[in-house]
Amino acid sequence: MRAVVQRVVRARVTSDGEEVGAIGEGLVVLVGVARDDDDAAARWLADKIANLRIFRDERGDMNLSLMDVGGEALVVSQFTLYGDARKGRRPSFIRAAAGPEAERLYEAVAAGLRAAGVSVETGRFGAMMLVELINDGPVTILLDSDKGF
Repeated sequence: MRAVVQRVVRARVTSDGEEVGAIGEGLVVLVGVARDDDDAAARWLADKIANLRIFRDERGDMNLSLMDVGGEALVVSQFTLYGDARKGRRPSFIRAAAGPEAERLYEAVAAGLRAAGVSVETGRFGAMMLVELINDGPVTILLDSDKGF
């Protein structure tokens, strides 16, 4: 699984003109699921996100986690994280998981964060969405359960 994690002041996601999720201080998490991902990858990703120390402490150092600051998470599915643009000009999405399994594992990440005590909002799986955010820092971290980066 892959995730783009952005520290935000606030964020929201809309689909078909309807707000489907919104948070205050916390993290926007764009999640991509690969064909070979499993429940262990979803658990690893949820734990990593909840405990990633990218919030400022009293000295201004990035030393606190989402759990430490009581922040929220806006989790949005994004299969394009598995787009491969090394050849040609049109990305290939062959590594991305099929809809039903991708949705199940995406939901497992959100459930894992909730189980850790994080307030979680989500986008609408498989829908066209508009994601608005105010990136704090800016801080953007890439995560990969295969530890490819």
